[in-house]
Amino acid sequence: MPLVNFRPAPGINKEVTDYTGEGKWTDGDNVRFFQGLPQKIKGWEKFISTTLVGVARDQHAWVALDGTRYNAVGTDRKLYVIEEGLAYDITPIRETQALTNPFTTNATVSVVVTDTSHGAQKGDFVTFDSFSAIDGLDMNKEFEITSVANSDAYVVTHTSAASGSTSGGGGTGNAKYQISIGPEISTSAFGWGTDTWGAGGWGSPSTTSNVTLEARQWSLDNFGEDLIATVLNGGAFQWDTSSGVSTRATAISGAPTASRLSLVSTPDRHLVFMGTENTIGTTGSQDDLLIRFSDQENITTYQPTAENTAGSLRIADGSRIVAAERSRGQILVWTDTSLHSMQFIGPPFTFGLRQLGQNCGIIGIHAGLDLNGVAYWMSQDSFFLFDGTVKKLPCTVEQFVFNNINITGAENAFAGHNGEFNEIMWFYPRTGSDTINAVVAYNYLEQTWWIGTLDRTTWIDREVYENPVASDYLPTTTANNETILGLTDGATQMFLHETGNDADGEAMIAFVKSGSVEIGDGNDMLFVQKLIPDVQNQEGTLNAKLEFKNYPNTSTSTIKTATFTDATEFVSLRGRGREFTVNVVSNTTGTAWRLGTQRFDIQPDGRR
Repeated sequence: MPLVNFRPAPGINKEVTDYTGEGKWTDGDNVRFFQGLPQKIKGWEKFISTTLVGVARDQHAWVALDGTRYNAVGTDRKLYVIEEGLAYDITPIRETQALTNPFTTNATVSVVVTDTSHGAQKGDFVTFDSFSAIDGLDMNKEFEITSVANSDAYVVTHTSAASGSTSGGGGTGNAKYQISIGPEISTSAFGWGTDTWGAGGWGSPSTTSNVTLEARQWSLDNFGEDLIATVLNGGAFQWDTSSGVSTRATAISGAPTASRLSLVSTPDRHLVFMGTENTIGTTGSQDDLLIRFSDQENITTYQPTAENTAGSLRIADGSRIVAAERSRGQILVWTDTSLHSMQFIGPPFTFGLRQLGQNCGIIGIHAGLDLNGVAYWMSQDSFFLFDGTVKKLPCTVEQFVFNNINITGAENAFAGHNGEFNEIMWFYPRTGSDTINAVVAYNYLEQTWWIGTLDRTTWIDREVYENPVASDYLPTTTANNETILGLTDGATQMFLHETGNDADGEAMIAFVKSGSVEIGDGNDMLFVQKLIPDVQNQEGTLNAKLEFKNYPNTSTSTIKTATFTDATEFVSLRGRGREFTVNVVSNTTGTAWRLGTQRFDIQPDGRR
C-alpha cells in the first residue's frame, strides 16, 4: 500500500471518543494550534526575581509621562506596584493608632498587642514604629497578625523568643493597619448575624450561613498616569505615580466605600463604580446593581448637580453586576445573567443603558475581555462573544471544561489575550482544586481550541512589556519580597511568557494525542512498519507513541514508541492492531517542535 498521510484537523476536540475522533486531535497539553498546525507553546522565565504575598487576582501595566513602566498587582492580601523589575508594597493603610505600652510578652515568640477596637482580623498586616524594645524584641517591624483574641487584643509572632515576661511595655509608638485581607476563594461566613433571624439556639453563633464572603478581587485602571485600585465590595484607592514607589495608595476622597468594581470611562473621563452604594460612605447601602459615576475629570465628586455630570444608573436584570469592560464606543456591563451597554450620551443624563442579551452572564470579574469591539467571555456553562449581537461560541472542548470545573473557585477565572498567536486564554480551576490549575484557549482567527495545565492567575499581553506577563500561585511558598514577621505561606511568582522553550529553566511536558486510525471499515487488522516524520523548527528529541487496540472498548494491546530528531529520516515500528492512536510527546529541556504531515507505512494484516 502507499504511504498514509497523517494530519488531523487543527484544534483539540474533546466532544468525541477516540474512535469517532478519527482525523482529529482529542487531547493535549502545552500545545497550541497556529496556522493549522500543532506546536509546542513557548516557554517562560521570571519577570521579577522575588515573590509577592498572596495570590494575584489582577494586574495592570502602564507607562508614566516620564517613560517609566509600571505594573500594578493586586493579591488577596496586598497591593503592589512593580517598577522596572522591583516590587513595592503600596497596600493602603486603613488606620493609624497611637498606642502606649501595648505589648505583653511571655518568654515565647508570641506577643499580645492591646489596642482597643483595633478592627483587625487574623492574617491582616500591621506595622509598628517608634516603640522601645521589650524583653530583647525589636517590635518596629511589619507583622502578619497570627490570631485575634478579642476586639481589643491580638497576637503577633516574632522571629525569636522574648527574654522575659512583661505585661504592658514598649513605650509610645504607632500601629499602622493595612486594609484587611480577603478570602483566597469564596467562603461562607459563620458566627453571629450570618443566618436568618431566630435560627439556632439563643446566644450561640450560627453554624450555617446565608452569607458568602466573596474571594478578594481587585479592579485596576489608570486615571491619567495614576493608578485606581478598587477592592471587591470595598473601597477605592489612588496611587499617585509622581509621589514615588515609597508611598502607598490612599482612599479617594468622596468616592464610594463599597463597590464591586470600578473602571475609567474613556474618552469622556469619568470614574465609574459598579454595584455600589446608594448613600456614599454607608457600606450597608451597597446595591449590587447600582452604577455610580463621578463628575467629568473629577474623581472626588459623585453627588449630581446642575453644574456637573455626576450621576447614577441601575440595571434591572440579574442579581449583581459581575464584570465590566471598555469596548468601542461603550462600556459592556455583565451581571450574573445578562449583558448591557453603557454609553456616554452627554448632559443631562451623561450615560444611558440598554440590554444586549439575556441568559449570558459571566462567571467572574475577570472572565471576559474586549478585542477591538468584539467581546469574549466565559459563563457558568458556555463561552460567548458579542460582535453586535450576543452569540454562543462554538467550542470543541466545552463539555470537558464545564463538566470538570470547580464552581467554588470558578469566580477567579481569568481571561487573557495573547496577540502574537491570536489567542484568548481562560485560566480556571478544575474539580478538586480551589486554585487555578488549567487553561482553555481559543484562536479567534482560526476558530480552534486547545487545553492544558498552565496555571496562571492573571495575564497581560505584550503592550507595555516586550512579552506577556503572567502570575503563578505557589500555595506552600512563603513570599520573599518583604521582611514580614509571622508571615504564612502563599506567594505569587511573576513570569515573562513566550520566551525560550522551557518552564523557567525546567522541562516543559507537552503532548498532543489523536483519535483512532484504521484501514477500510476497521474490520481488518493493520500492521504499521515505519513512521516518516515531518517536523518544523524541531529542537531536541521528540517521541511518537502509538497505542494499538483491537476494538474501541478493549484495553491497549501494544505500545510502540518512535524517537526522532530533526535528522531522522524514518523510524521502524512494527505494531499491529485494528486501530491505533498517535501521541506526540516531548519532556526534556530545550525542545521545540511544530508538526506537519506525518506519513505511516501501513499494511493490511488479515482479520484475526
